[in-house]
Amino acid sequence: MPETKDRILEEVRKYHQEQNRQRFVPGVTPVPSSGAVLTEEDRVALTEAALEMRIAAGTSARRFEKEFAKTFGLRKAHLTNSGSSANLLAVSALTSDQLEDRRLRPGDEVITVAAGFPTTVNPIVQNGLTPVFVDVELGTYNATPDQVAAAITPRTRAIVIAHALGNPYRATEIAQLAEEHDLFLVEDNCDAVGSTYQGRMTGTFGDLSTTSFYPAHHITMGEGGCVLTGNLALARIVEQLRDWGRDCWCEPGEDNTCFKRFDYQLGTLPHGYDHKYIFSHVGYNLKSTDLQASLGLSQLARLEEFGALRRRNWARMREGLEGVPGLLLPRPTEGSDPSWFGFVLTVEPDAPFSRRALVDFLEQRRIGTRRFFGGNLTRHPAYLNRRHRISGDLANCDLITENTFWVGVFPGLTTEMIDYVVDTIKEFVASA
Repeated sequence: MPETKDRILEEVRKYHQEQNRQRFVPGVTPVPSSGAVLTEEDRVALTEAALEMRIAAGTSARRFEKEFAKTFGLRKAHLTNSGSSANLLAVSALTSDQLEDRRLRPGDEVITVAAGFPTTVNPIVQNGLTPVFVDVELGTYNATPDQVAAAITPRTRAIVIAHALGNPYRATEIAQLAEEHDLFLVEDNCDAVGSTYQGRMTGTFGDLSTTSFYPAHHITMGEGGCVLTGNLALARIVEQLRDWGRDCWCEPGEDNTCFKRFDYQLGTLPHGYDHKYIFSHVGYNLKSTDLQASLGLSQLARLEEFGALRRRNWARMREGLEGVPGLLLPRPTEGSDPSWFGFVLTVEPDAPFSRRALVDFLEQRRIGTRRFFGGNLTRHPAYLNRRHRISGDLANCDLITENTFWVGVFPGLTTEMIDYVVDTIKEFVASA
């Protein structure tokens, strides 16, 4: 009954408003490195979807996909259950037989970055491809076009790189490299939604791009991710892989939208085999739910606001730490306007203090810190015995492994919190 639902949602609003909002107490109140910023509208959206028992992918999921694709000016977006799954789908799509001679085959080389999060690299390994690791430059923490170009060989078939902590790599130049060498480009845009390079949104330069909606990211669904593309052939492959590998394109609960459900002949199956159960790819079920999508739609309306707050917090921290000795401060890639994921700091090798000592000092004062994800991934147990190639050396990735960490700039942090982080770092360095 509509009246009952309206009463429940009104109570949800009241409940949200009654939640305790503690004032910030330096050294007592935690200053997290990341987190979701959830409003009354978010709580209502999630509750309404739950009341309607929209527990599978449905109307909200389809609406979010359309709105999110529109945000990027791309033709298709496919929701997934995580950003990691989005990366798996994007790379796996490039191995499809439907791409004929362009498809990636086992042993083909894929250029990626050694300093980052493992699920950018894992789909390369899982598809039997060979990751080729390149180094990054300090300050931007991205690979340069020259580093990528030096890694290209006749066996190279694709480039899969993430924008580092919201800071775009030189995507125009790397996309040009991909075009010149007939390579696929996949942008891992999970940390950079809302960032731009040369006035163009990251996530729009590649053949495919991916995002994550984990609570640490720019907007959240709790869990979730997305694959975006302007290429309808790739979009169709991604959809098939995400939806069990089946050839049918009917939405869950729908039948015969092609009007010839029992009139197909594919593979060596008999003519008329039910199209809902014909499988064109070795796929998965990696869909999201309407509960997640309902929250995502509510969050999407605040994407620009969240980006503005991230930029404000990053700029305030950058200004506050300018000139502090012993620390290499981050810088945006020239021509970019990052929607920052975090504020990354590298302790100079000749500094009179260590990264560990500084991190311990911050953590003791309730300031959350995070490593630059995996540092040099080639040094982790998971990759020691995996086939890979290193282009050049990974000197900066090794330095990052030892000396680099980041602190938060997400929208849930106030300027008072940012100033507390700055003052704490200055206090430590002054006493070192």
